[in-house]
Amino acid sequence: MDNDVLRNIALSYSPMVDRSRKIVATRLTVSSLRTQEALKADHLLAAIAEVWPEGGQPVSLNVMSETLLNDLLRARPLSSVMVEIPSFIACDPANTQVIAQLHANGNTLLLHGRPPSLLPREILPCFKHSIIDLADDRRRNEVPGHVEPGVARHMGFIQSNVRTVAEMEGSFARGALAILGWPIEEVTGAAAAAGGRSGQPDMAVLVELIRRVDEGEDIDKLEAVLKRDPSLAYQLMRYINSPAFGLSVEIGSFRHAIMLLGYKRLKRWLALLLATASKDVNMRPVMYASVRRGIFMEQLVAHTGDDETRGEVFICGVFSLLDKIFQKPFDELLKTIPVPERVYQALVDGQGPHHPYLELARAVESETAPVIHEHAEHLLMSLQEVNRAVLGTLTMANQLE
Repeated sequence: MDNDVLRNIALSYSPMVDRSRKIVATRLTVSSLRTQEALKADHLLAAIAEVWPEGGQPVSLNVMSETLLNDLLRARPLSSVMVEIPSFIACDPANTQVIAQLHANGNTLLLHGRPPSLLPREILPCFKHSIIDLADDRRRNEVPGHVEPGVARHMGFIQSNVRTVAEMEGSFARGALAILGWPIEEVTGAAAAAGGRSGQPDMAVLVELIRRVDEGEDIDKLEAVLKRDPSLAYQLMRYINSPAFGLSVEIGSFRHAIMLLGYKRLKRWLALLLATASKDVNMRPVMYASVRRGIFMEQLVAHTGDDETRGEVFICGVFSLLDKIFQKPFDELLKTIPVPERVYQALVDGQGPHHPYLELARAVESETAPVIHEHAEHLLMSLQEVNRAVLGTLTMANQLE
């Protein structure tokens, strides 16, 4: 679909993580980089509906353009779309009717930011939760169980801009229902400091399997390795049989998978499995990022790269957080996990032809529009191409999960 709005915005995403460390929604941030262009909300909503259809996984829309947001409030987004409404817009009586109508349509509304004044009484019940930036959270200065005089709270809150483990734990201790984003460096570092293991025993089996696939060993030998951990075989079959893989027949065994896919295509799914096999709940956001990085980087070269390049950038993205999962530097990790030379250059040396795509993936995760634009221009890619890659990534990731 030719969608004009995708030419003039930067899309980025982040997970919404609840106190059990489960990813409960995706936050899609929409930033306008060309303010002189008229942006149409119906075009944006059409693009979103392709990724998050009615009844699908939840998405929270964080629209940074006031003009586009005002247009969106007066459109009819699918009821599964959560809409973040800045508090200054919610306080404006001119928006009372449209906010009430959105609520009546079944949309979940999130009040973004601490209101500068009292909300109109009739729309207060329209908001399910508030999103409070950590820096603006007055609860940090309150004695537990005591609320400042004159302060009335009517809804649960989601904490944004949380950057350390201590801040995360503090947010949940103050009653936050979820946080936006994730301090990956802090979480994995804290796990290592506490003496916990980020990886699981089955990681060794996967590493050995990847090495043997890379060397093209016989199917019988590969099956013998996989049988040492049946749960891995199950997870691999689940990935390969997901709609994201696009096969017309169901794969019933590891031998069948090798015969149908071949060694090169199988290796990419073993890589995905390695990055998502941990059972540590603190690793969930790391795994969330790993899957999306791999898919996103492959989407970026979908129309320009050959099969080998697409496979390599996928593995590069999926492996790009293994140092956090295993708590080891890449130059040490990749002594035991075979990767192509260009992947090694990107992960260990921070250079080579795949590295700019990894930098763009990190920029999209940061939700910083000018940085996204800068890295896209470096790759001679338009905003529309990058945005289509973002939406394609989130579509495929939803299908995997």
